[in-house]
Amino acid sequence: MKNNKLKFWLEEESASFLGWDFSRIDNRWHMEDLPWDYSKIVKKYLDKRDNLLDMGTGDGEYLLSLSHPLDKTYVTEGYPPNYQLCMKKLAPLGIKVHFCDNDILPFDDDFFNLIINRHESLSLSEVFRTLKPGGYFVTQQVGAMNNYQLAEFILDTPHVVDVVNTLAYNLDLAKKIGFTMIERDEAYASLKFFDIGALVYYAKIIQWEFPGFSVRKHFEKLNELDIKLKTNGFVDTIEHRYLIVLMKPL
Repeated sequence: MKNNKLKFWLEEESASFLGWDFSRIDNRWHMEDLPWDYSKIVKKYLDKRDNLLDMGTGDGEYLLSLSHPLDKTYVTEGYPPNYQLCMKKLAPLGIKVHFCDNDILPFDDDFFNLIINRHESLSLSEVFRTLKPGGYFVTQQVGAMNNYQLAEFILDTPHVVDVVNTLAYNLDLAKKIGFTMIERDEAYASLKFFDIGALVYYAKIIQWEFPGFSVRKHFEKLNELDIKLKTNGFVDTIEHRYLIVLMKPL
């Protein structure tokens, strides 16, 4: 039994991942709905005449779902495999694809009407610089308390809160930079895993929240979670998210 578990979990740990596509664990996990709809909020501020930037677009699937005019659409991506995917998938459509592995945006001042960002790192001052006066910034971010209890248990180390990745810090920073705050929200949603292999796959990808994680190193902790799962039907964790909509004043 132990060898079968180890083999299965090692397979999940070594499985490939591209384009921010978690389809491998479809039906093996479930996240509670957030109290806001990111897509609806983005569309509320998007006009067909706008220059649009999607920061950290991943595989570009979400961006394409917006059906924005391709000649007014720009993306950044800093993960080399995803960048190559975007060059093959988005660039031939006329979308301008830029490799960006830091927070300095490779665009002119006052260029975009709308910048969107879901779970990508950012510099608010760079966003401010590249937005046109009257332009909007819509971002949904993963907060500092994301998975903290689960990571503490598996890694057996205390969670260190990164205040830079909190709603309060970013609202204060946005005000200092000169933004006008339009909308904000915050949520702590339950995420359930229905097998430990799915958790292993997830933890391997989210390396910054599970630093040093490996199946062999943390096998006993995973086994404890597996026992809990067999009793409860799942292992759960908390997904911390916050939403901010900002405007650059006219």
